[in-house]
Amino acid sequence: QVQLVESGGGLVQPGGSLRLSCAASGITFRLYPMGWYRQVPGKQRELVAAITSGGSTNYKDSVKGRFTISRDNAKNTVYLQMNSLEPEDTAVYYCNRDPPLSFVSGQYWGQGTQVTVAS
Repeated sequence: QVQLVESGGGLVQPGGSLRLSCAASGITFRLYPMGWYRQVPGKQRELVAAITSGGSTNYKDSVKGRFTISRDNAKNTVYLQMNSLEPEDTAVYYCNRDPPLSFVSGQYWGQGTQVTVAS
């Protein structure tokens, strides 16, 4: 059974940092490109950072230089280090395969973790 469990979100002041974690199970994690996505109410979920199975990374322009995605295949975990956070980064953050895991019943998403950047 596939499970993606995100953690590490919270309330942080502008300029602060957070480190998100996502523990995966039920998939051959080491073979999958993974991504961190975020969604704010009323908007589509967007991909902000991605990492291939080999460790190559790619970022949305607005987070380049501030966010770092990494993975630990031994722990089936993907991370997102977020520095210099801005109010515009406020969202629910999700991890998933890149592209997202899809089944007959639809795309699979975990519960996400809320990140709120406010003074």
